[in-house]
Amino acid sequence: MAAWTKLGVIAGGGELPVRIAQHCASTGAAYYVARIIGVSDAELATHPGGDFGLGEMGGRLRALREAGCDAVTFVGMVKRPDFKSLKLDARAALMMPRILSAARKGDDALLRALGDEHEREGFRLVGADEVLASLLAPAGAFGAVRPDEAQQGDIMKGAEVAAALGSWDIGQGCVVCDGLVLALEAQEGTDEMLARVARLPADIRGVESARRGVLVKRPKPIQDRRIDLPTIGLPTLEGAARAGLAGIAVEAGGALVMQRDALIKRADDLGLFVYGFTP
Repeated sequence: MAAWTKLGVIAGGGELPVRIAQHCASTGAAYYVARIIGVSDAELATHPGGDFGLGEMGGRLRALREAGCDAVTFVGMVKRPDFKSLKLDARAALMMPRILSAARKGDDALLRALGDEHEREGFRLVGADEVLASLLAPAGAFGAVRPDEAQQGDIMKGAEVAAALGSWDIGQGCVVCDGLVLALEAQEGTDEMLARVARLPADIRGVESARRGVLVKRPKPIQDRRIDLPTIGLPTLEGAARAGLAGIAVEAGGALVMQRDALIKRADDLGLFVYGFTP
């Protein structure tokens, strides 16, 4: 049983907020979706909730409280705003010094600060995996294709590199091919990183006829796992395929997998592995 009465879904962009809202609706759980204007998926307009600008922190907190929410979850993608031009209400203006201080340390520090503000207001902060545990990545091969010994070596190196990268609050992923680090994820995100790999010379990466290399994603060692767990889905898989990679590896229990059945079928069709490694 959930340890909250009503969940406030603070919804960024992408599929995850939609899945969380659909899950709440289908299970009869009480929920309220705080949609971010210009960011949240249009489908969320069919769910109970309200629309708020990114800088309307006071209005959003007030609406969550008036709706009876006692817990919140941050889900979906939100690009770092231009703080100088962000339209702030009075509550947001009060918290801005703390937010700006955290933002200078990295995205994870910024998200932790936002979470702290909501906990300070009396809301319990919960992770998407706590709401919908079936999204968590399992251990081992997801489908019919398994990484071979050399690819397992790339996964191990990628896991170490991603952990080092994350310790600096930079990103959650990297691409490794035959022991060579081809790319590190930073502000551009996973899809753009994979697009960069696809433009590299074919002699240092895989191609469709001879796939090599792996995308590795894992949480940052420093991050609050209730916010911003690594996520993979069909777009991630297609990007890995275009980059000539042999597969994707994520930390088991430390990443969210969207549309798992469809992802596995597509991976099997493409001949790619999707694998959950244990740290």
